Formats: sequence, structure tokens, C-alpha cells
Amino acid sequence: MKRVLILASILAFTSLYADSNSTENNSTVIENNNTSASKAKKEAKQLEEQIKKEEKFAKEQRFYQGAEYDLSSYEVDKSSLDSVPLIEPDYDFDMDDVYD
Repeated sequence: MKRVLILASILAFTSLYADSNSTENNSTVIENNNTSASKAKKEAKQLEEQIKKEEKFAKEQRFYQGAEYDLSSYEVDKSSLDSVPLIEPDYDFDMDDVYD
């Protein structure tokens, strides 16, 4: 009779422990799912931000390379430079007045 009671109590205890352990495992699984979902959201947001940065960089590079722009109308005709007078620098610069 004692053995039956001991076996029954052990069986009840292990079933209670298993139930509580499975509840903890379920809550851990739910937490892991929430964590992985929030992690996936963060990664998606970071990926989206990086894609925007790459698009902006590509647009800027296209501008700086200037392959799409025709700037030939702004070129200077070298033959017209002969009519521009040459300005000689004034090498007669005297700083003595500043120190008086």
C-alpha cells in the first residue's frame, strides 16, 4: 500500500513538473517567436534604410560623373583668350607701413 502511494505521488509530481515545464517551454517558444519577429522587423528596417542610401549614392554618382549632361555650350573658345589682357602681379608690395 505504501509503495502504491509513493508511486502515485511520484507519478503526480512528475506529471505536474512536466506540465509546468511544458508551460515554461511554451512561454519560451512564444518569447523566442516574439524576439525573432522583432529581430526580423529590425533587419527589414535596416535593409530598407541601406537600400535608400544605396539609391541616393547611385543618384549622386550619376550626377558627379556627368555622363548625362552636355556641357559643350559652356566650353571656352581658346582663340577668344587672346583678347583678354594679361594682368601682371604687383611684386612691389611693402609691409613696412603696417608695423609703424
